[in-house]
Amino acid sequence: MSGHSKFSNIRAKKEKNDAARGKIFTRLGKEIVVAVKEGGPDLNNNSKLKQVVAKAKSCNMPGDTIERAIKKAASGSEADLETILYEGYGPNGTAIIVEALTDNRNRAASNIKFCFTKGNGNVGTPGCVSYMFDTKGQILIDKEKCSMDADDLMMLVLDAGAEDFSEEDGIYEIITDPDAFDGVCEALGSNDITPESAEVTRIPQTTVKLTSEEDIKNMEKILDMLDEDDDVQNVFHNWEDEE
Repeated sequence: MSGHSKFSNIRAKKEKNDAARGKIFTRLGKEIVVAVKEGGPDLNNNSKLKQVVAKAKSCNMPGDTIERAIKKAASGSEADLETILYEGYGPNGTAIIVEALTDNRNRAASNIKFCFTKGNGNVGTPGCVSYMFDTKGQILIDKEKCSMDADDLMMLVLDAGAEDFSEEDGIYEIITDPDAFDGVCEALGSNDITPESAEVTRIPQTTVKLTSEEDIKNMEKILDMLDEDDDVQNVFHNWEDEE
């Protein structure tokens, strides 16, 4: 399975400006709300919450901010949010999955459909592209920030339950089954290793290259518009961009 992800849509998202960081924190806060309402505020008894917290920490969300979000969600003062999955196609048949958290299903559906249409894409039926992705735990570690030798790190994570360990572009990539994700994160934390990114995500089984400038511009338009939508939490695609 090594090398299958190509780092196209699963790179660590380390936005530098405050506005972008604020947007990430807002989205993480919404994920915390949903996780707490589904399984309670205790990290030890709520694996989904534990995964969201690991993701938040990898995005440099302050610990006190995480704690406040959990307490606020536990108080029941947050609005009820519905998780909705949209699947569709971008230019040249590229596959796109959109995860939304919204308090207004009609608004979210309309806005997301508009984003696809403006980029010459279209929303499809449930299940039309999700089979092209694997749900996996993915952990990215910056080699320059990791003092552990590559072989030792590989043995550490494999012993903790990881499925795959690879190295590319100055990054160590660790792939896990979703059920093993928490254990691998805990093993890294016990060895003072802080990932650049850590989340349960959707990884494309294969990727698609776009050669037409128009297709590339349309794909970028779809992704940029989705990123600006407040109801959109995560976007996954199989476009192999060449940033």
